[in-house]
Amino acid sequence: MGEQRILQKASLGELFAKLIAGGQRILAPVKSDDRVEFAAVKTPDQIAGDYIQTTTSAKTAVFPRYETMLRFRLKGKDVDVDELTPEAKPTVLFGVHPCDAASFATLKAVFTWDSADAYVEPKLEKTTIIGLSCTKGDAYCFCTSVGGGPGDTRGSDILLTPIDATKYLAEILTDKGRAIVAAAPQLFTPANGEAKEPVLAKIAPRFAADKLAQKLSALFGKTDVWLNQSLRCIGCGACAYACPTCTCFDIQDERQRYGGVRMRCWDACGFGMFTLHASGHNPRAKQSERWRQRIMHKFSYQPERLKVLGCVGCGRCSRACPTDMNLGEHMQSLAETTV
Repeated sequence: MGEQRILQKASLGELFAKLIAGGQRILAPVKSDDRVEFAAVKTPDQIAGDYIQTTTSAKTAVFPRYETMLRFRLKGKDVDVDELTPEAKPTVLFGVHPCDAASFATLKAVFTWDSADAYVEPKLEKTTIIGLSCTKGDAYCFCTSVGGGPGDTRGSDILLTPIDATKYLAEILTDKGRAIVAAAPQLFTPANGEAKEPVLAKIAPRFAADKLAQKLSALFGKTDVWLNQSLRCIGCGACAYACPTCTCFDIQDERQRYGGVRMRCWDACGFGMFTLHASGHNPRAKQSERWRQRIMHKFSYQPERLKVLGCVGCGRCSRACPTDMNLGEHMQSLAETTV
């Protein structure tokens, strides 16, 4: 628990103005038709209100869907290459739910485990997260099964909880959070013992991720289990593209006659060509094997190697799935399977 203050909702406009004047870009949930996506905002009235979860995650602020790495031009037998410097704008992510905020620990673990990624790490360093506790959930949410919760502070620099219609309880958690308060200290007043627990959503745990991780290695060879779970999977990749912790990417050249670009773009382990070798051999030729890899990676391999889960229980993958595969239900089923 960090230092607690009260922030009036009516003060958000002044806070935003201070942040923007200080050179910060503010990204927040914005409604467009039937989708809610993180987008640049100038004022609080642009922010979406009544929603459970954004359609896609906040990870695009540091790991965009595609990013140009270099441009090249052909000049006879020579090639001119212009390597592009990754752009890292000072950014405040506002209104990030605790599950999304927690996902940044997974992103950081993946992109800094050996050497710092030149594209993601600079953005992480310049990103401040103002989280927003969840006061409601739905059948797809399972954050409490993976170590999180509707008021979890992990990953947030400041966590706001709307304790009534007029004010937030603000938990100031990091130096980045304290810098936000320092930009407009008059807006943050003493908390006087206000509590957030009464307004938080109630999300019942479905399974224990640590116990599931211990069981997964024994389930690896149970082909029928993975086949039954994957029967509806069509390998579309919607789950990976909605996920806040998926980090797979491909590097491709897009060429015209006299030049082109090299780009880094999202990929997904559910795609049939993800592990296809140049020889034509595919070590994961079946969708059930690709589904098993996805689950093992998130709930076994990453916790073992990087000490972080590859899932934060946001439920986006289940909401996005065109065949109604529910990850929380599948994990509960695996946890209840006899080894």
